[in-house]
Amino acid sequence: MPGLVPRFRRRPAARRAALAAGGACALAIPLAAVAATPAGAATTVGAAPAVRYVALGDSYSSGLGAGSYISSSGSCDRSTVAYSALWASAYHPASYVSVACAGATTSSVISGQLSALSSQTTLVSITVGGNDVGFESVMETCVLESTSSCVSAVSTAESQASTTLPGKMDRVLSAISAAAPNAWVVVLGYPALYDLPRSSICIGLSTTDRNALNQGASVLNQVIQAAAARHGDVFGDVRGTFSGHQICDGGSSWLHSVNIFDISESYHPTAAGQSGGYEPVFAANA
Repeated sequence: MPGLVPRFRRRPAARRAALAAGGACALAIPLAAVAATPAGAATTVGAAPAVRYVALGDSYSSGLGAGSYISSSGSCDRSTVAYSALWASAYHPASYVSVACAGATTSSVISGQLSALSSQTTLVSITVGGNDVGFESVMETCVLESTSSCVSAVSTAESQASTTLPGKMDRVLSAISAAAPNAWVVVLGYPALYDLPRSSICIGLSTTDRNALNQGASVLNQVIQAAAARHGDVFGDVRGTFSGHQICDGGSSWLHSVNIFDISESYHPTAAGQSGGYEPVFAANA
């Protein structure tokens, strides 16, 4: 996008090292340096910066589908086993809060979630974009209507992803930068829903439907990845970790298929999808 200046921040390796050392723990001093310090002399020890983490985004970040929902989160369906909560439990940042909410769009993130950020925020994660191109509506069409209707709905969503979503992603990422100018931002993508080579032995949608949905997810991820790059943020691609754990992979699946008892959970990660699909990708990039 013309005139857009990427933001360059330190790579996450230093932050991971700090977290591995126990958050804001003091750095170790070589024994030789300790021995060489005169008795009674003050020793300056470099302290690892405190990590203050805020999780933003939609249902894939709130943990819809994983269960163990926090009652106070209401319809946002924030889960205690969402990837952000799992990461915080493992790495013990100085502070952690998730304001991710099921159904969130780029505009609702800007209007309703960014108040959680400040100049003290050092780490941000987000999944967003799927609802901006009508993810839920597309899924309902593919489940309830004909293959031709499904393919048409996916095509419309792909067109929106290619034409209107880039500008929306620019706005939300710019707003995050303004609200948290010192934060490292990890923009996570979405998994491919179906293991297509196993489609012939998997009941439900036609292979044509499934192929269209996977292609739609690919287009969506490409747009999100490009936006992250324009802003100097890092993109976390979860398609690799979900490979072999998609719908049609039987008991190994980390994604809900159609759930007639709770339709909102359909096509969302299970608890295993949050821990095995999302958390490792976030951890590798945080």
